[in-house]
Amino acid sequence: MKKLLAMLFCCQFVLSSFAQSKLDKLKAEVAKEVEANATLGQQINDMLFSFSELGFQEVETFTYLTNLLEKNGFKIEKGIAGVPTAWTATWGSGKPVIALGSDVDCIPKASQKPGVAYHDPIVEGAPGHGEGHNSGQALNIISALAIKKIMEREKISGTLMLWPGIAEELVATKAFYVRAGYFKDVDACIFTHVGDNLETSYGDNGYNGVISVRFNFEGQAAHAAGAPWRGRSALDAVELMNIGWNFRREHLELTQRSHYVIPDGGDQPNVVPSKASVWYYFRERTYPAIKALFDKGVKTAEGAALMTDTKFTYEILGSAWPGHFNKPLAEAAYYNIKKVGLPTWSAEDQLLAKATQIEMKSSKISGLATKLDTMGLPNSVGVVNVMGRQMMTMGGGSDDIADISWTVPTIVLNYPSNIPGLPGHHWSNAISMATPIAHKGIVSGAKAEAMTILDFLYKPELLTKAWDYYKTEQTKEIQYTPLVGEKDNPAVYLNQKIMTEFAPKLKPNYYDPNKYKTYLEQLGIQYPTVRPDQKEAVQKATTKK
Repeated sequence: MKKLLAMLFCCQFVLSSFAQSKLDKLKAEVAKEVEANATLGQQINDMLFSFSELGFQEVETFTYLTNLLEKNGFKIEKGIAGVPTAWTATWGSGKPVIALGSDVDCIPKASQKPGVAYHDPIVEGAPGHGEGHNSGQALNIISALAIKKIMEREKISGTLMLWPGIAEELVATKAFYVRAGYFKDVDACIFTHVGDNLETSYGDNGYNGVISVRFNFEGQAAHAAGAPWRGRSALDAVELMNIGWNFRREHLELTQRSHYVIPDGGDQPNVVPSKASVWYYFRERTYPAIKALFDKGVKTAEGAALMTDTKFTYEILGSAWPGHFNKPLAEAAYYNIKKVGLPTWSAEDQLLAKATQIEMKSSKISGLATKLDTMGLPNSVGVVNVMGRQMMTMGGGSDDIADISWTVPTIVLNYPSNIPGLPGHHWSNAISMATPIAHKGIVSGAKAEAMTILDFLYKPELLTKAWDYYKTEQTKEIQYTPLVGEKDNPAVYLNQKIMTEFAPKLKPNYYDPNKYKTYLEQLGIQYPTVRPDQKEAVQKATTKK
């Protein structure tokens, strides 16, 4: 019996070693396939950069990506979840179902020529990719095409589902994707997001949850000089709400973030505004805290309406939960990240990065990352003791990928296509996004993603562990409750006016890959374009270091 058990163990070890050897060979092969698709990745990246479309108005992006994927054998479903520019692209059959997502929208007033280390807009005042959402779909597509080739040859069961984060800057669609059931059969999701290193994390990574809401006030118009007593100013209500909220801030939790803009303040000064509105983001670190903060906002609006004898309504424009990401999937991805490593940056890449950091007065003139980050751990934002009370430390931004992370095991793969130390949501963040920096970052990220997908396909126990973590750790005490209601719908009208104005001005600058190798070439930009004073400052900073 002992001999038989020993033989069985030996056979199992040999089979396991053989399987691992085959997987290692496939990973090396898929990395080469990604490299072979690098030019396609560059073209996709540069094309989306040139479109520069705001959330819900990603019309050119929608047409270009769906046509490209359809030509490569993917089945397209358009207009999902009531969002005209949203889609899914699926290929393959059976389990596992692997979802690959990334955002596509850009930032208002962030137009910027790539490779130029100072403010130089392509179209003055136009939107631009001042975060870098033009790059993620390029990464996912070249990764998926490499995996598809291997799956076809090896006759591997599985389904790839690509999808876009529409209007992510408005946190406005992913909760609706979940509500519509697009992730109910998904086994795992990899979401890619532009960053300045190649990294991933698990657990609570510090995202704030958010409710995006527009408060609409209605009063009565009157001649502002001739009969002001007959008017009831909706703008007064907006201003009083903002004043009330700003006084309230002193007595809110340290973890909250809240900010607003006034999209409608009336028509002209001599008419008492009968209608006005204010748009708020209410952010907090937990679902109950988000709801409580939102309720305070509604009460503040009610008070403003009472003070001005006006009426008010509100409309939920978007939402996101705080994020929580999957440990087994993150560990598998980080193993592959270490195998891939960071891109090899040229002297030109580093000069552009350092000159931009100097231009933006960054605290550290370090250039592009040359050392991999460690894997992000849960609760990295920490917990503090305030007057004897345990509180989470303050979070930062929000991303509605969190809603998907509470629906299916999910990780975010960040890849190095942007320059460290910049403000974010700013034209300077667009400087690298159609340059070799972005192109190299896409390839490194695609290699790590493709290798991780192979792990999903060849190690079913990995997905079992992922779901076990999701059920016994992540959702053991916290259950996902959408922040959008059944009657809420995507605010697809947002940004229409802006894009109607700027799309015709941007169109002459759309990238043409049939004529030009890169968008830099099309724009006639010498890479990098750096002022003499910036170059001198870089040399001084480098010498000092």
